[in-house]
Amino acid sequence: MADSLVIIPTYNEKENIEKIIRKVCSLPVPFHILIVDDGSPDGTANIVKSLQDEFHECLFIEERKGKLGLGTAYIHGFKWALQREYEFIFEMDADFSHNPDDLIRLRQNCIANADMSIGSRYIKGVNVVNWPMSRVLMSYFASVYVRFVTGIDIQDATAGFVCFRRRVLERIPLDKIRFVGYAFQIEMKFTAIKYGFKVDEVPIIFTDRTEGTSKMSTSIFKEAFFGVIQLKISSWTRKYK
Repeated sequence: MADSLVIIPTYNEKENIEKIIRKVCSLPVPFHILIVDDGSPDGTANIVKSLQDEFHECLFIEERKGKLGLGTAYIHGFKWALQREYEFIFEMDADFSHNPDDLIRLRQNCIANADMSIGSRYIKGVNVVNWPMSRVLMSYFASVYVRFVTGIDIQDATAGFVCFRRRVLERIPLDKIRFVGYAFQIEMKFTAIKYGFKVDEVPIIFTDRTEGTSKMSTSIFKEAFFGVIQLKISSWTRKYK
């Protein structure tokens, strides 16, 4: 029984899904994988299910009807993980923008001294490959904006490559997490810090996808921009016990 679960939300990732599964399952540290698929019309879920005989001990899938959003996919995965015995629970993209080899480093950092390890693009300069400068600047200054509004000292607040220790997800009231896109990532970090958990950043190199289509949209960006303000205001009256 592995003590680590990698949650990978998918929507139309047929170009990447088999390769990412094979890579994670080949790592020297055992990881289980939970695919949370939002009814991908391109057959992503069918590819995953066709691999389950080969990877029956480490590969699981939860299928949802319709595109319900990144945040709700992770919440679904967190609850699934907490019903089992996993100690380390990860968020990771399917498109290889997050290097699966770095899963081991994030896990080790949680073993050593952190409750939540973030794969950070900006903790040591700007480590992003294949992004246009406009996207780099938007992402970088989004984190500057988050630090300014919320006061949390996180260099990469919108990062989606994360390792949680189990106790973090047990403590955070998951049903009260409200956002679904980049704002979801910010909200999880902000909430973990407000509850007193140690959140640490581990430098990674982020490489933009080479196959498949980005899910970034204007609505996701707007949610993050205004959601940060809502987070800060609501924290004034919320009790973090």
